[in-house]
Amino acid sequence: MTIFKVSRRQVLGGMAAAIAAPAFIRDVKAAEVTLRLHHFLPPVAPMHSKFFEPWAKEIMEASNGAIEVQIFPAMQLGGKPPQLADQVKNGIVDIAWALPTYTPGRYPVAETMGLPFMVTNAEKTSVALHKLMDEFGGDEYAGMKNLAYWSHDGGKLHMRDKAIRTADDLKGMKIRSPNSAMGELLESMGAEPVFFPVTEMVVGLSNGVIDGCCLPYEVVPPFKLQELTKFSCEAAPGARGLYANTNTLLMNQASYEGLSDDLRGVIDANSGIALSQRIGQTFDQFEAVGRGIVEKNGNEIVEISTDEIAKWQEASKPVYANWEKTLNDAGHDGAAIIARANELLDS
Repeated sequence: MTIFKVSRRQVLGGMAAAIAAPAFIRDVKAAEVTLRLHHFLPPVAPMHSKFFEPWAKEIMEASNGAIEVQIFPAMQLGGKPPQLADQVKNGIVDIAWALPTYTPGRYPVAETMGLPFMVTNAEKTSVALHKLMDEFGGDEYAGMKNLAYWSHDGGKLHMRDKAIRTADDLKGMKIRSPNSAMGELLESMGAEPVFFPVTEMVVGLSNGVIDGCCLPYEVVPPFKLQELTKFSCEAAPGARGLYANTNTLLMNQASYEGLSDDLRGVIDANSGIALSQRIGQTFDQFEAVGRGIVEKNGNEIVEISTDEIAKWQEASKPVYANWEKTLNDAGHDGAAIIARANELLDS
């Protein structure tokens, strides 16, 4: 018989492990389903920490641990932001945050509220967008389940060295444009629109390739735009914002249908127009935080008058006419969609 000598520390450690083990086994339940969520912003972005992470936790809790949502920020699973919708459709990922504007003309109904001056605040615009998509855009994302649609607050012009108060101030300025429609408007007023994803914008501002960018305040903190620009130029209170890109949260249809009835119910209860409204509210909060950071940094916030915004809206009429044709060419009633979008925003 072999006798083993055991130290007092080993005995106490074993006793502690024995006591702890039952509680650990009782509390932890292995997920039945793991859903991979892919997006393009860095993990420091408020959308990641203030929405995606809590939402994933809520789904896990609502499913009693059966659904785990793994979040991959900053395109960690590969590809580029314009490919996110296809990654969902093709089953490369289960869920993704995609921007229709990154694939111009492919999702024209969803892009409609990315036209200039098609935004009030994020919450109201998100609800309006969701309703518009329910009414007119149900077929645009075939093969995918739409979990939510949303919009950020109205964009502002963040400029390196020159404030923008009138259209004349835009002449000759190279400005990163958030979408093609806003690019058309900027060009019509004498600016030179430059197009590249938001993730490449910092380099453009740093090396002087662009003089400014058109973005909401909520994008300021993750990219430290307050350190790269001196002026933030915004529409006067009461006027519509310059623009707002539309966003979609998409889920692979097969991933959704492969869930059991009760787990599909969890996804359903945590998606839809209520989720769109919640994300919009969250973006309004992000906007206030971003504006505060701009102010704290000592940057000048410039108000573009209501009368001047009215002139810009008049200048945007050809942009609307072109978009109406785009919608018509895609088999939609362009005039009806644009009119309904304005009606929803004004209601």
